Amino acid sequence: MKTKSSISWLSQTLVLATLIAGTFIVNASSAWADGSYGTPSVSYSGVSNPPTSDKPQSKLWWNDGSWWADLWTTGSGWHIYRLDRGTETWVDTGLLNDSRGSTLADTLWDGSHLYIASHVATITGDGTPKPSLSGQPAKLYRYSYVNGSYKLDSGFPTMITDNSSESMTIDIDSLGGVWATWTQVGGNSTTGFTNAVYMNYSANSGAVWGSPFVLPVTNPNPNPAPDDISAVVAFSKDNIGVMWSDHLSDTVWWATHKDGDAATASWKVQPAIRGKGQADDHLNLKTLQADTTGRVFAAIKTSLNDTSSDPTLPQLLLLTFKPGTGSFTQSTISKIGDCVSRPQIVLDTQNNLVRAFQTAPPTSVSGCAYSGVAGSIYEKTASMDNPVFGSGRGTPIIQSASSSNMNDVTTTKQSVDNSTGLVVMASDNVAKRYWFSDRPLGSAPQAPVASFTATPTSGTAPLNVSFIDTSTGRPTSWAWNFGDGGTSSIQSPSHSYSAAGTYTVTLTATNSAGSNSATATIAVSPATTATGVTAVGSTTTYSSTAGTAAGLSAPSGTTAGDVLIASITADLNPSMASVPAGWTPIVNALSINSSSTSGARAFVYYHVVGESDPLTYTWSLSSAAKWGGGITGYRGVNNTTPLDTSVATVVDTSYSATAITAPSITTASNGAMLIGGAACDCAAPVVSPPGGWTERWEAAAGQIAELADQAQTTAGATGTATWTFSAARAAAVWRTALKPAS
Repeated sequence: MKTKSSISWLSQTLVLATLIAGTFIVNASSAWADGSYGTPSVSYSGVSNPPTSDKPQSKLWWNDGSWWADLWTTGSGWHIYRLDRGTETWVDTGLLNDSRGSTLADTLWDGSHLYIASHVATITGDGTPKPSLSGQPAKLYRYSYVNGSYKLDSGFPTMITDNSSESMTIDIDSLGGVWATWTQVGGNSTTGFTNAVYMNYSANSGAVWGSPFVLPVTNPNPNPAPDDISAVVAFSKDNIGVMWSDHLSDTVWWATHKDGDAATASWKVQPAIRGKGQADDHLNLKTLQADTTGRVFAAIKTSLNDTSSDPTLPQLLLLTFKPGTGSFTQSTISKIGDCVSRPQIVLDTQNNLVRAFQTAPPTSVSGCAYSGVAGSIYEKTASMDNPVFGSGRGTPIIQSASSSNMNDVTTTKQSVDNSTGLVVMASDNVAKRYWFSDRPLGSAPQAPVASFTATPTSGTAPLNVSFIDTSTGRPTSWAWNFGDGGTSSIQSPSHSYSAAGTYTVTLTATNSAGSNSATATIAVSPATTATGVTAVGSTTTYSSTAGTAAGLSAPSGTTAGDVLIASITADLNPSMASVPAGWTPIVNALSINSSSTSGARAFVYYHVVGESDPLTYTWSLSSAAKWGGGITGYRGVNNTTPLDTSVATVVDTSYSATAITAPSITTASNGAMLIGGAACDCAAPVVSPPGGWTERWEAAAGQIAELADQAQTTAGATGTATWTFSAARAAAVWRTALKPAS
C-alpha cells in the first residue's frame, strides 16, 4: 500500500488489488484508510534471521535503470530480484546466490560488478554471549552484468573468513581492493567471552583474500563487548574507515587507513563519540565519493535509554566526519521519547539531504515498553550541510495495519537522486513477509553547464596542455575532443599537441538530464629549429592487478629516428623475462628492498623508432605483479649513441624516505637533455620532480613509476637532483642524459 510520495511510479487514480505469483499487491494514490503504508511483497520461510537485517548492511542496489535486491526465496535460497516499477512487484531473476538459510549478506554495486558478502550469522548479546563458529565460511560472490543479467565471475565465490559473525560489511577502495570487517566472539561461559574487530583484504577485487586479522590499532585495542559490531566504508577517494561500537569503554571508535598502505599497517584511530551511554551496537555508514570534502555520515544508536529516563535525551545520532578537520560533529535524529531503533541512512544528492530511516511503534501508538520494539518504519530528513532533524518519529513509510511487527529497514550503499528514486525495504518477521517503499525524490535534475580551464593555452610544439573540468550541475560523464583527432573520457585529462596549428577543444558534459558543451582555443607554434633535444609526447598506464605482461603504448606524434625512453616499476621484485625487440637497458632491475614478499624493481630502457614500429610494446615479467610505467618520445637525439653520460642511481629501502637526491652527473655535449625518474614500492603517493624539471608522466596506481627531464644548454656538471614524495616510502631514483644529434 503506497504513500502519497510513491505515486510518481504509479497511476495517480488507479487502485489495483490483485494476486500476482502468490504476492498480494496494492497500489494507491495515498495512505490507506486502515493506516497502512508501503507495499507488501514476497513471503518467506526457512531463513534463520529477519532477512532484511543486519543494521550496517545493505540489501538493495541501483543499476541499469532498475532497483535490485538480494531476497530469500522459500525452498531455494537467496536470489537476485529486480523491481518492476510498472506493477510494483519484485521479479525473481532465478539466479541463486547462497542456499544457506543461516546467512545474512551485504551487497555492493561498484558500477561494473556486483559484490555480495554472505556470512553465517551468529547473533549474540552481552547477557547471553554466543561464540562465533568455525567451519562456517563467509563467502564473497562477484557478478558481472551483461545484457541485462548477472553472471557469477569465474573463481567465485571466494572465502573471506571461516568463522560466523553477527554482522559483516564490505566496501571497495580506490585501487580496486575489497575490504571486509566483522566482530568475532570467542571464549565460553567458564573462561569468559571475548570479542575482537576483524578485517580482511583482497587486493584483486575479491579474487584472492589474505588471512583475517584483528584491526591493528592500540589505545584502544579493538576488543569490545560480545554484543558490539563493526562496519567499513570507503571515503575521501583514497581512504578506508572502520567504525565499531564499544560498550566496555562507552565509545564508538573510528579507524582510518590510506589506500595503498599495507593492509595490516598505518591505521589511525580516534573516538567518534564517547561518554556514558553513548555506545550501542547499531551502526550505519554512508559517504559520497564525489564529495570533495570526503565527508562520512554515520547513524548510531545510543544506550542513553538504559542509563536515564529522560525522554529528551538523544536515542539516535548522526555523526559527520570531515577529513579536513579530522573530527566528528553530531546531531540528534530522534530522542528516547520517540522510542526508535535500528537506523539506516541514505544520501540524497538531488536535494542535498540525509534521509534517515528507523523502526518505531505504529502511528496508532504514542509510546512503547522499550526502545527496539518492532512496529513501523519512519523517515526523517536533514540537510547534509546542516543536519538538523525535526522532532518526533518522522513520516511513516512502511506500516501494516494487520501486523505491527515491521523492523530491520535496509536500503542501498549508493547515493540517490531523481533519476533513481529511492527504495527501502523491511521485513515483518511474524507474518514472514517483505515490505517496501518506492519513492520519488523531487524535481527532475537539470543538465550540467560545461566549463573547463586549459594550461597553457599557447606555446611551441610539442605542447603539453592540462585540462581541468569546472562544469557545474553534477555531470556524470565527460567527452573531450582536442581538435587534433585526440579524444578522452577522463574528467580532467592532459593532452600533447605535436604539430603547429590552432585547435578548438570541446568538452561535452553529460548527466541523466542531458548534455552541454564548452570550447576553448589552443594555439601551437612551430617547433624551434635550434639544436638540442625536445620531448615529442608521452603515454602512461598501470595494472593494479597482478600480471606478467606490461604493455606500453607508443606516444602519438613520434616518427622514425625519435628515441623512446620507457620506465616500468613492478611489485615484488620480478626480473624481466623478455624485452621488446630493439630496446636497450638503461637501468636493469634496480631493486627497492629485495624481499620476495615486499619491495619492487625498476626497469628503464631506450629505443630508436624504426619505419614500422608497433603501436604497443610489451615487456614480460618473470612472475605476475602489479606494475606502473610509461614512455616519452624525444626528437633530436643521436641515434647511434643516445646516452650522453653514465647513469646514476640511488635507492632508499627504509620506507621512511620523503625525498631522494641523485648525485651530479657530467654531460659531454652542449644541448643535452637531462632525464631521470622515480620508482616507488607503493601504489598511490604523488611524486614531485626536481626544481626546474618537467614531469612528463607519472603512473596513477599499480606501482609508481615517473619520468621527468630538463634541458642543459652547456656541457658540464649538472649538480644534484632531488625527487620528493607526498608520503614516506621505499623508493629509488635514476638519472642520465640524452646526447643531441648535432
